[in-house]
Amino acid sequence: MKKTQKFDWWDRLFYVGIIVKGLDGVLELIGGTLLLFVAPDKIKQLAILITQPELTDDPNDFIATHILRGAADLTSHVVLFTAFYLLAHGIVKVVLVAALLREKLWAYPWMIVVLIIFILYQFYQLAVTPSVGLVALTLFDILIVVLTWHEYRRHRVRLQRKDGTA
Repeated sequence: MKKTQKFDWWDRLFYVGIIVKGLDGVLELIGGTLLLFVAPDKIKQLAILITQPELTDDPNDFIATHILRGAADLTSHVVLFTAFYLLAHGIVKVVLVAALLREKLWAYPWMIVVLIIFILYQFYQLAVTPSVGLVALTLFDILIVVLTWHEYRRHRVRLQRKDGTA
């Protein structure tokens, strides 16, 4: 970050948001990489191991039963698709966040376009399988789009002033 001006609350909110988005990208890279090396049967065993104590206390535990149902449906194709999906998302997010932190002007519109594509896909997913987590992620992505657009406009004005073209 090479800003010469003081940070205001827009800047702070923008940088916190994209750093969270970058950390999300790193977690997706880690998760996608792990999925490439873990067989679906091992994931199912891990799900049983993790949920067993909770299901012993409460056989109808919402989270534990959903974890088991999700693990039961895993196939090698689903795991491979998920791994590549996470890796692609993670790479795109990490590259764009790194470029935004370096204030590369090209990265702002790319981040907006990529997030809008993610948001559209998330709307589709919400229509098919609604979840509170996906609603929260979608709202967060919408916030990041708004912040990125705002920061992009401000950054362009700063560059124009610096170049004397304003």
